[in-house]
Amino acid sequence: MQHVREQELSYRNGASGVKYLMRGPRIDWGVLLLLPGETLGQHYHAEVEETFYVVEGAATFVVNGERLAVAAGDVLRMGPTDRHDILNDSAKPCKLVFIKCPYLPKDKVDC
Repeated sequence: MQHVREQELSYRNGASGVKYLMRGPRIDWGVLLLLPGETLGQHYHAEVEETFYVVEGAATFVVNGERLAVAAGDVLRMGPTDRHDILNDSAKPCKLVFIKCPYLPKDKVDC
C-alpha cells in the first residue's frame, strides 16, 4: 500500500503545474493546476494513453489541431500520438486529474 496527501506535495512550477501523486509501477497519475493564461505545453506520447478529468474550472483542449472547450465533470482520453495541449483561457484556475498508462516516464515528446 502507498498513501500520500496531495496538500503535502508541491506543484512543479511552485503555485501551479503538474503534481504527481503516484508514479509507477503500472500507471502515473496526479493533478494539474493551470492558472488563468497558463498552458500545459503541446506534446504527445509514443505509447502512453493519457486520461484527463476536469475537477474544477474550465479550459480549452487542443487535440491534433482541434479545439474543445471543457469544464468541471468532463473527461478526455488521449491515445498514443494524439498531440495535445491545455489552455486555461478562463478567468479562474482550472484543476484536472490525469492518469497515464502504462508507466513509461520517458515517453513524452514535446512539440
